[in-house]
Amino acid sequence: MILIKLIAIYFVLIFSQVAVIGQEKTSSSGNFDVYQNFETNLISPRTVRVWKPKDYSPKKKYAVLYMHDAQNIFGFLDTWNGQNWNVDGIISQLLDQGRIQDCIVVGIDNGGIYRRTDYMPQKVFDKIPKDYQEYIYAIKEENAESKFNGDVRSDNYLKFLVSELKPFIDKNYATYTDRENTFIAGSSFGGLISIYAICEYPETFGGAACLSTHWTVTYDLEDNPVPVLFADYLKENLPDPQMHKIYFDFGTETLDSLYEPCQMEIDKVMEQKGYTSDNWLTKKFPGDKHDENSWNKRFYIPLEFLMAE
Repeated sequence: MILIKLIAIYFVLIFSQVAVIGQEKTSSSGNFDVYQNFETNLISPRTVRVWKPKDYSPKKKYAVLYMHDAQNIFGFLDTWNGQNWNVDGIISQLLDQGRIQDCIVVGIDNGGIYRRTDYMPQKVFDKIPKDYQEYIYAIKEENAESKFNGDVRSDNYLKFLVSELKPFIDKNYATYTDRENTFIAGSSFGGLISIYAICEYPETFGGAACLSTHWTVTYDLEDNPVPVLFADYLKENLPDPQMHKIYFDFGTETLDSLYEPCQMEIDKVMEQKGYTSDNWLTKKFPGDKHDENSWNKRFYIPLEFLMAE
């Protein structure tokens, strides 16, 4: 009896770690493989969603775009606010028009209550004065839960992407594995972790798209030391502009209204480090808000900038 139970537990564990749920999910734009509770020793388990274009063939090779907050990025998903990026629809249209290279998208669900501690660049957070760290931890959601839960662990999140997830993707899909064909993208805190990823792993990622990057971390600029610390980090860690491309943008409404002065300081660093219009783009979108509808409207721009055919 004990042996039977152990065998049953074994098979439950095997199929719950890296199992495709429902084989494939199909949308009008292509097909999805959904991996629930993806096996990891580094972060909390989460769902990984791999989108493939309609004409995906194992006989071809594809670039790979890694994206954060996968709960909100694909067109077929019902999201918490009724909005999503419709990334699959946008990329399908660009592919049909021959405007970007062949690619797949690997969407990584955020960790829920651990989203901000996964995405907050750890080496920057460690430089924040202790009293301001305490202030960040004290910021509450409307439901009185802290926006930051536990220790910042973005270094582990990036290790998960590079040492656990990417090898799995490259083994199971027809991908180009080199830096020139590996990209990363996200918005808000997802923008922070994307620029952090290309700085920490410049041999892995060749391009990063950072939309509405949340340079302030908090919701105000007054006495806020964080944007300066981000600029200092980038001065020391930006990758070689000859081998990397970086995209930033911001709107002017809601939370995005805070970002322009921060982004202007980041842009100065980009220029100092040798980035030009060939490998860096910052764009301002008057009237755009800090939401998925805004990111959906303009996401084709970084895609074409990073992944032009």
